[in-house]
Amino acid sequence: MERLIYTAVSGAELNQTALRVSANNLANVNTPGFKADIEQAQAMMIAGDGFRTRYQAQLLPVFTNLANGPVQQTGRDLDIVLSDGGFLAIADANGNEAYTRAGNLQVDADGRLMLNGYAVQGEQGDIVLPEFGDIDISADGTINLLPIGGGVIAQEGRLKMVSVGDDTLVKGLDGLLRPQQQEQLPADLAITLRTGVLEGANVNAVEEMVNTMNISRQFEMNIRMMKTADELAVAGNKLVSGNS
Repeated sequence: MERLIYTAVSGAELNQTALRVSANNLANVNTPGFKADIEQAQAMMIAGDGFRTRYQAQLLPVFTNLANGPVQQTGRDLDIVLSDGGFLAIADANGNEAYTRAGNLQVDADGRLMLNGYAVQGEQGDIVLPEFGDIDISADGTINLLPIGGGVIAQEGRLKMVSVGDDTLVKGLDGLLRPQQQEQLPADLAITLRTGVLEGANVNAVEEMVNTMNISRQFEMNIRMMKTADELAVAGNKLVSGNS
């Protein structure tokens, strides 16, 4: 009975976490460059004398699926998609470098190149553009500007694009990716990009909905197991005490 409680309670807690992960994936099914999260768990024996037969479900760090999402045509000059294995460098809310596959760039009122509120990074840090009439981003990330009224095309910096290599990227609460083994990745000149296209989320909405229903059933099963364990404990106490 007691062994059943350990399994059921930890299983129900895991189901709640899994449900939050799946719901977040579904909520971001239309977010450009979003990478789906996958919950992980393992059976773990309870430590301590007398607990060798007690096992619980232990949640492991959430795994992020870095597979590319579907690419859609937009025709917008500031929409980009990086080649396989490439990530765009941006500055997070604390000014530290982080990475993303999102490519819906914007230029704010101060001329800064932005992505979802974060400053896009170039070879020398934040990219700040002068007033321009037209913009073109080359395959190597070089930003070319045509002055207002025409004239000579000027190069205004280059996007910092990186590859993961041997590092493992971990997603933060802000949705940005960061390497585990070092704070900042070097630029990879082999990474290229395309403009006028945008990478969507790599979330399969149908699979996530089915997964959500399965998790809900598992949660209900764990709740029933807890109730059964409680009923068995009550019946056992009656037998021991001799009460009918």
